[in-house]
This record gives sequence, C-alpha cells and structure tokens, in this order.
Amino acid sequence: MNEISSHEDLKIVVVDDSEFSRSLIVKMLKESGFTIVGEANSAIAALTVIKEKKPHVVITDIVMPEVSGIELTENINQNFEDIYVIVISSLSQEHVVLEAISAGAADFISKPLNQQQLIDSLEKIISQMNKE
Repeated sequence: MNEISSHEDLKIVVVDDSEFSRSLIVKMLKESGFTIVGEANSAIAALTVIKEKKPHVVITDIVMPEVSGIELTENINQNFEDIYVIVISSLSQEHVVLEAISAGAADFISKPLNQQQLIDSLEKIISQMNKE
C-alpha cells in the first residue's frame, strides 16, 4: 500500500443511519483535511460503497437497522484486509467496546463525538499504515 503522507491521502467512508450524525462526522473530517470518498446509511449499502471506492478507513456507528456496525466490522475484517474500521457509538459500556475490538475495529470512539479524538485516531491509523 502506498505511504499516506497527509490527511487528504487517506480515503474514508462514513457509515451511520442517522443523516445528522453522518453529516457531522463528514464535516469534522473535511474541516481537518481528510478525503471522504463515500457515505452510507446502512451496513448493507456500505459494502457496496466499500467495494466501489476502496477506502483506507471505514467509520461506522454500531446501532443500525438490519446489520449492526459490529457485523459490518467483522465483514470488513474478513473480506478487505487493508481497511481499518473505527467504531463510533453512544453505547460505550465495556462489553460493547470489547465486542467492537474483537470484531476487528482499530479503534472505538464514544459519542458525543470529539473532533480531536477522531483526528488522533485517524493519525494513529496513518502511522500504523506507514509502518506496514
């Protein structure tokens, strides 16, 4: 994989069934110079976007209709080896965080979302990608 030298080199897909939450995440990322290559309002729609856009990172909510963000994370982990997943959720009990991490999430961020925390998480992923 090519080295990521700046925020804009990192391709991100944002998945959340809440249009408000999704647009807030996208706004924070764009303000910080990241490149959003796609958005999806469900895990099922996300898989189509992921196959088309081939992002480096998927940021997903957990609670969504039909397929959860945890199930999406597992699917990504099994089928797309070069994609990192950040799970964002208002569910922040320890067992939920552990479930997300064991599903293959690179990070877990609790809502309400803090822009700096999101940037820090993405910068850790960039650093890890550049070491591989």
